[in-house]
Amino acid sequence: MVRVDGRAKVTGTAKYAAEFTVPHLCHGVMVTSTIAKGRIDGIDTQAAASHPGVLKILTHQNTPKLPEKPAASDANRSSARKVQLLQNPTVLYANQPVALVIAESLESAREAAQLVKITYTLSRHSVNLERNLAAAYKPAEGGSRREQTDLRRGDPDAGFIQAEFRVDHIYSTPFEVHNPMEMHATVAVWEAPEKLLLYDATQGVFGDRERVANLLGLQPDSVRVVSPFLGGGFGSKGPTWSHVVLAAVAAREVNRPVKLMVTRPQMFGPVGFRSHTRARIAAAASKDGTLTALRDDTTALTSSFDQFNEPAAMPARMLYSTPNNLSTHRLVRTDIGTPSFMRAPGWAPGTNVLEIAIDELAYACHMDPIEFRLKNHADQDPEKQRPWSSKSLKECYRLGAERFGWSRRPMAPRSLRDGATLIGMGMATSCYPVHRSKAAARATLNPDGTFLVEAGTQDLGTGTYTIMTQIAADALGVPPSRVTFTLGDTDLPETPISGGSQTVTSTGNSVKAAADALREKLTQAAGASTAADVTIEGERLSVRGGSSETIREMLQRRGLQKLEAEAGAQPGSEQEKYSMYSFGAQFAEVRVDADLGQIRVARMTGVFASGRILNPRTARNQFMGGMVWGISLALHENAMMDDRLGRFVNNNFAEYHIPVHADVPSIEALWVDEHDPYVNPLGIKSIGEIGITGGAAAIANAVFHATGKRVRDYPITLDKLL
Repeated sequence: MVRVDGRAKVTGTAKYAAEFTVPHLCHGVMVTSTIAKGRIDGIDTQAAASHPGVLKILTHQNTPKLPEKPAASDANRSSARKVQLLQNPTVLYANQPVALVIAESLESAREAAQLVKITYTLSRHSVNLERNLAAAYKPAEGGSRREQTDLRRGDPDAGFIQAEFRVDHIYSTPFEVHNPMEMHATVAVWEAPEKLLLYDATQGVFGDRERVANLLGLQPDSVRVVSPFLGGGFGSKGPTWSHVVLAAVAAREVNRPVKLMVTRPQMFGPVGFRSHTRARIAAAASKDGTLTALRDDTTALTSSFDQFNEPAAMPARMLYSTPNNLSTHRLVRTDIGTPSFMRAPGWAPGTNVLEIAIDELAYACHMDPIEFRLKNHADQDPEKQRPWSSKSLKECYRLGAERFGWSRRPMAPRSLRDGATLIGMGMATSCYPVHRSKAAARATLNPDGTFLVEAGTQDLGTGTYTIMTQIAADALGVPPSRVTFTLGDTDLPETPISGGSQTVTSTGNSVKAAADALREKLTQAAGASTAADVTIEGERLSVRGGSSETIREMLQRRGLQKLEAEAGAQPGSEQEKYSMYSFGAQFAEVRVDADLGQIRVARMTGVFASGRILNPRTARNQFMGGMVWGISLALHENAMMDDRLGRFVNNNFAEYHIPVHADVPSIEALWVDEHDPYVNPLGIKSIGEIGITGGAAAIANAVFHATGKRVRDYPITLDKLL
């Protein structure tokens, strides 16, 4: 099925947050700090305030004081980032919001923002991970799955002593910044003194509502959040950041609706990013290649005023069978904005360094990388000692190797060449956990025989409109053309954040539950014994061996204008009995210039096992998108922090490199049919994030196979090969 929202997007009628217009709308532009740490001594707004069209300039000197302590329920949410709302003169990181200009037009606001003059008292800042390792601390345990910060099983030291082969190295991933096509934007409208409407680019309308309400001292039902379309998010639009609340404050101050858009350079700092990580990975194996010990000690950066842990050691706990295992997480507080969720948080950096180490150990054992992985395949979850709900990883290895042509790959590095070009082939394992949260949905039968299905979820561009329409139509027994699905509004039934690849596993199952409930109501209204006896064809309703009438007649006969059902779905006891993951295998061929070290990815093959695939088009799109990001992580992305200035210096699309069409080769994304009776009623698993896991490692391992040089620090640039 093609995307139901596809035409709206390509014709420009799909409305994104910044495209909502309301009467008397004015514009806000943030002024952000040019220093990494210190205090504002003075703000000269005279020239800016007299610029044509300027309505008001908010600074810490005139912004209304907000409640100091948000509600406890808000503070306990993992996405409740601490924000900077012009409440004091303290500067905590570079690019922190320090003033907000409100003007009649966007142009006036931008020009006036450049006229604001700020003087600072500088304090000594620190943003470097390596130089602060001695100050690393153990973070508080938590996260969406309440995972343990550190976990030990067996005796890793003994496992290393008894081993025949060992690897022990430092691996790193750089800062990476979410750069979706749509930047963050908010339109704030006060409909009454205590009634706020937000059109916001958010991955979680309900979390957004609660966070804004708590920060402004309102009741959650006083805030409505609308977000029908997102131009990507990748995790950055999960938390509620400073600009959302500042837009609401500004609108209240000028008594007019305010639109506030974050600029591309302002995406680097105040709205999250993936932390720079450093992992010491040690792995050991016996003479026959059996893992005897595996250890992953990961350290990442967080901000000085908040905590976000990148759980990158998690894959080392469960991906391979080993009796002796140790994984730890440590954080270093530095003067940066708070890191946050970024596509496959923890699992993207974690798998893509672990899988290099596993490749190294396979070579140390003189074993083919696939053979080594099969030797140490975990037949049950070694972390939790539970069976998998389903696991088709071996089939992913087999099918991927067959489609990629792995059997033609010689073992020795630098053994394939085309003139001055070195050719390498590499592979790696992908994995990502299945998340699921409580969700609700509503289904309505209209007199004309059409159906309206509603849930307050979000569509990041992944195809939520399409998939929910399919699920509802399938459950109702009608063509998808008879179903309209509506989302992105806190006035609709509550659903979780669109993150952690849980939108369909959560909201999809609630849509099915609501459609099933409506089908049951319809069965009763039609006087049938079972739902199978009821047939809906257009506007007519037929009962097997009985009556046939229009739906309008049926509703009138029962004194109804429409038929409606609301239902919810939530995780069951199966989540405590089984470990639930998507798995996959990725293969890459690279071509490296022998003289210059220039790397090109020639082709990639990915095979995934993600439960029931509802829509091949949208599934392939998501798998391929993740694989493209694997290329980006391996070769391109690096938000470069200037230690002297404490700020990202390549804060634009000209210098923050991401793949373009010329960088993306032939990509083949496949999957194996997988039946999982335990994971959820629909039998579906996570798709959106698994594609990035392991993809970069497959490329890194291919670079080693081509050149004989092992690069352990992403991105792999030509200077590291020369």
